[in-house]
Amino acid sequence: AVVLLDVVMETQDAGLQMVRHIRDDLGMSEVRIILRTGQPGYAMELEVFTSYDINDYRTKSELTQTRLFTAVISALRSYQQIRTIAENRRGLEKIVHAASDLMELRALGSFAEGVLIQLAGLLRLPVDGIVCAQRGAPTGPADPQGLYVIGAAGRHADLVASPLSRVDAPGVVSAIEQCMQARQHLFAPALTVLYIRSGESEGAVYLQTDSPLAATDQQLLEVFAANISSCFGNVRLVERLNYVAYHDGLTGLPNRSCFIRDLDAVARAGEQVVIALLDLRHFADLNDGLGHDVGNALLKGVAARLLERLGGACRVARIGADVFGVVGPEAAVNPESLFEVFAQPVDAAGNHLPLSITLGFCRVLGEERSGLALLKSANIALNRAKRSLSESYQYFVPEMEDRSRWRLEIINRLRTDFREGLLEVWFQPKVQLRGGVCVGVEALLRWPGPEGGFVQPPDVFIPLAEYSGVIVDLGRWVLDSAAAIYPALRQSIPGELSIAVNISMPQFLGGGFVDEVREVMVRHGLPRGVLELEVTESVAMEEPKAVIGSLAALRDAGVRVAIDDFGTGYSSLAHLRELPIDCLKIDRAFIKDIAGGEGGMFAETIVALGSKLGLTIVAEGVETEEQAGFLRGLGCGVAQGYLYARPMRLPDLLAWLASRPRH
Repeated sequence: AVVLLDVVMETQDAGLQMVRHIRDDLGMSEVRIILRTGQPGYAMELEVFTSYDINDYRTKSELTQTRLFTAVISALRSYQQIRTIAENRRGLEKIVHAASDLMELRALGSFAEGVLIQLAGLLRLPVDGIVCAQRGAPTGPADPQGLYVIGAAGRHADLVASPLSRVDAPGVVSAIEQCMQARQHLFAPALTVLYIRSGESEGAVYLQTDSPLAATDQQLLEVFAANISSCFGNVRLVERLNYVAYHDGLTGLPNRSCFIRDLDAVARAGEQVVIALLDLRHFADLNDGLGHDVGNALLKGVAARLLERLGGACRVARIGADVFGVVGPEAAVNPESLFEVFAQPVDAAGNHLPLSITLGFCRVLGEERSGLALLKSANIALNRAKRSLSESYQYFVPEMEDRSRWRLEIINRLRTDFREGLLEVWFQPKVQLRGGVCVGVEALLRWPGPEGGFVQPPDVFIPLAEYSGVIVDLGRWVLDSAAAIYPALRQSIPGELSIAVNISMPQFLGGGFVDEVREVMVRHGLPRGVLELEVTESVAMEEPKAVIGSLAALRDAGVRVAIDDFGTGYSSLAHLRELPIDCLKIDRAFIKDIAGGEGGMFAETIVALGSKLGLTIVAEGVETEEQAGFLRGLGCGVAQGYLYARPMRLPDLLAWLASRPRH
């Protein structure tokens, strides 16, 4: 603290050179130096004070006992003040650096660890016995008022993310609770608890000091707490946003983004695991029937069941509305194990609901694939299982992806060719079985290839058009194209005439369909009873309530309604009687089997049913005179098929009509 130094020692100015050595070479800026000399007047005081960093200058005769004590005490006090200022400056610099460093952190765990390290350095304490706690769980929904450890050091290091009550030190728990309750710092003889708060976020940092802190240290800690409070709020906000971004708000499970991130990690680590996607069958019906509250409770119950049975060995996530994801070893992630998980009903708001699930699996065999690609493969397998009538699960194989890629390519080319006007509407005549007179045509969509033939047949591209939604634009165009040929047909078919167009369910469900049909009829001058819209039996029966209103409005507008492919769906007589229809079309499958006897029985039943209901019967796919004669004998009135004509372009149709009898 204090150096008493002679000026004259080995040389006349050895003391002065020693001052420079202490200050410049040793860097001891805080020590107080008192020079003394036995030769008054040897060196002028003003010159010494100006040239050398000394604090006092005395001759030996001046340093009496009293003055010596006075000079030393004064120097000690000065040294103490300088040390306090230096310590405060060092502490403030550390606080500024700490706030800057902590502001860059984005996770509570890292923030808490940084706080403990900075505090230990600030107070020169070992990084031990320090606990950082907050109100509310560090991740996910839990007791919002509970106290949880977000950082710990030394003997408490393994308690991170645990409730504070698990800390096996009653004094620590009591001190933190007292600080949080009082919402202010706690300074005790052997411990200190700092209170930090930002907005609605609050926490406490416990320090085991073993001795009282000096007033200056307390002041530094108060400044430190004030500085890191804003950092704490920012990190809490980022942590919450991060949690929301990667977790499902209803079940608390990781969400699709988090699941993909986990799959990325699995792929990088080369783990050999199995991915499973679980789809809850008929969940939409349950949601509609019992209400969304029960539906949400069921999803929570499914999440709880998966965590209870698989959480120890597997990672579980909610991928979509009623789809959950599981990844883990094949011993746990396999059809038998997952079906067993839901062998018992799931409790949902007091309802014990039995569940059926559909599964899609993808084995991860250590290959380098992204998490998104792995999820896509599992989803392809799930979709294949959902389309299967006999299997409740499927494992992904590369051929599935090839098929999906092919379907996507067909859909994209279909859109492009339709936009460029490469699709065509062809027409197949409908003739009376007695007399062979043409009484109408059916408009059929075709996709001709650039070098003859067809790019794809209708039974391939029509379902893909429905799946992709492009069927709505296609159907609107076919309807307009079919109505546009009415004047030409009227000249060739002077008697009974109908123009039939197939309609898909997306067209029915789209808004304004009935108005579109009315507008087409007016624009092309179609009289009542000419336009006939065909809807398949499966579509009519799948959504009877949605269809009946539109069909009734269409009939009021003068449109005839036919059920296409009748006999292949699952009609009930009750629903059939409710539908406002004019015509039943016997599916070609029954016509084809007439020679074998069984098809004839079904055809006879449909003709009899149509007759009882007062409906027109049209037989599709008539190819032989034997079939035509059998149907004629049953009383079926109209037929279409290769026996009479194949589907053809309009010029070919008009030429064909010119060669046929008109009466």
